[in-house]
This record gives sequence, C-alpha cells and structure tokens, in this order.
Amino acid sequence: MAAALMANTLYSLGFVLEKRALTALPQVSIRQPARLLRLVLGSPLWIGGSLSLAAGFGAQLVVYRTLPIAAAQGIFVSGLVLLVLLSARLLGEETSGRERYALSAILAALLMVVLSLREGSETVSHAAPYPLILLVCVPSLAAGVWLYNSAERRARHRHRLPTTGVEYGVAVGLLYGVSSLAIKGVSSYLTTSGIGGALLDLLRSPYPYLLLFTGAFGLVMSQAALQRCRASLIVPVCTTVTCLYTAVLGTLSFGEALPEDPLRLALRVAGTALAVAVLLSMPRHDPAAQSPQPPQPPIAAKELTPP
Repeated sequence: MAAALMANTLYSLGFVLEKRALTALPQVSIRQPARLLRLVLGSPLWIGGSLSLAAGFGAQLVVYRTLPIAAAQGIFVSGLVLLVLLSARLLGEETSGRERYALSAILAALLMVVLSLREGSETVSHAAPYPLILLVCVPSLAAGVWLYNSAERRARHRHRLPTTGVEYGVAVGLLYGVSSLAIKGVSSYLTTSGIGGALLDLLRSPYPYLLLFTGAFGLVMSQAALQRCRASLIVPVCTTVTCLYTAVLGTLSFGEALPEDPLRLALRVAGTALAVAVLLSMPRHDPAAQSPQPPQPPIAAKELTPP
C-alpha cells in the first residue's frame, strides 16, 4: 500500500513537472521525434519530471509483487485527485463542472473496484503464457497508434474546435496499458538469488521488448499530447484507460480469478462499467472562445436632431 501511494505521488508530480516544462518549449510534434527529444532533454524541469516518473515505475514494480492487478489499479487511480490539485496549483488549469463530475464518478467507480477486494482471498499471479500476452498486446499497440494518428489528422482541420485531449488520452492509455502488463511480467523475474539466470529468462520473454516499444512511442506521443492539452484532463483519461485495460485484460492474462462472492463480483463489474461509461461521455472539445463584438460607431449628432 505504501509503495502504491508513493507511486501515485511520483507519477502525479512527474506529469505536472513535464507539462510545466513543455509549456515553455516550442511546439513539438510526433512527426519530428528527434527534435522533440532534443528539446525536452535540454530542459532541467522536464528531466526532473522524468526522474520522478522513473521512480514511480520502480515503486510500481514493488506493488505488482504484492498486490493483485485489480487492487493495484484501484489504488493507482486514486492519484487522480492529487494530479488535479497539483494541476490547479502549479499549472493554473481549471476543470469544468462536467469534468469534475466525471472525475468524481471515475473515483467512485474505482472505489467500487477496491471494495470488491478482500484481503487474503485474492490470488497474486506472476506468470502468463507468452502467446496470450502477445495476442493481447500487439493489437492494442496497433489500435493506440492508429487512434492517435486519427486524432492528429482531425486536429489539423483548421475550423475544428480545440480538442480536450480525450482521444489522445485513450490512445496513450492503451500503450501504457501494455506497458503496465509488461511491468507486471518483469516483476515476476525480480529475485535476490540467481540474478544471471533470471536476467537471461527475462530477455527470452516478450516483456523487455514491449517496454522498449511502449517507452519509445509512449514518450513521443504523450509529450506532444501533453503540450497541447490540459494535464488535468488528458492524464486522468490516460490513467483510467490504463487501469481498466490492466485490471481486465491483466487479470485474465495472468490468471487471477474474479471474486466468487456475488456482491463483490457485482461491485467489480459495475465499477468497471461505470468508469467506461463516464469515459465515453466526456466532452471531446473545449468550448470555442467567443470573439468580442466590434464596438458600434457613435451616432452622429445630426442623426439625433429631430426633423
């Protein structure tokens, strides 16, 4: 639990620092990944945010060693509250009433998932068949890249309203969901003895290569999206997709059984369904700024003179 809360804090702080650094940089694009990397690596603030995210990654490895996937995701999403507070305090971002209701509903949905857990009765699995992992992850990666490119094409239309970042968040969330499954797989190779053999076994698995792919593409895609969209919206959407993806497909892939008690099973299914429904109902565009009305010319004095 302590490691999960630490991961929440580090992830939220890392995203906010990266967003603040990106606002001071020239516009970046996924079409110029080398330029993007050169710009962000030259920003000490961005590097600090990345180090915070890397430390959160380390805490996440510890969490997956000790908690079931569904329980871990429920705790991770609780960090959305901290993220919204930091975004308002450090970035000056404001959320609309509809978005605040949506975030509250997502937190309620994930609280239902947490309440469906019972200490001592949940199985913590550490292995999954490699063909099944690839069958789940490869189409998800393709879908994430396709969705991001589709959002990019639509955003280039001159007369479209400014996007809130929901599509970008879903696309990056799919990549990070695959990354989360890979982290879960890597955690099974953590050992204090026979490190050499464990490292060879890890290199024979698909997990390090999935992490490399999601790390490279996720970095470029997330930074470009984070620069043009509000962190207080795109990160919660990305986190929700990642957590739902990991909780559902990770539980099935790693063979962690669903609750047998009908009430706990209903809580888990209803919480997942509510989070998906809220995600689908979130606004796709920010309202267009109303252009000020041009001042009316003063009425000439002779027009006021009665005939």
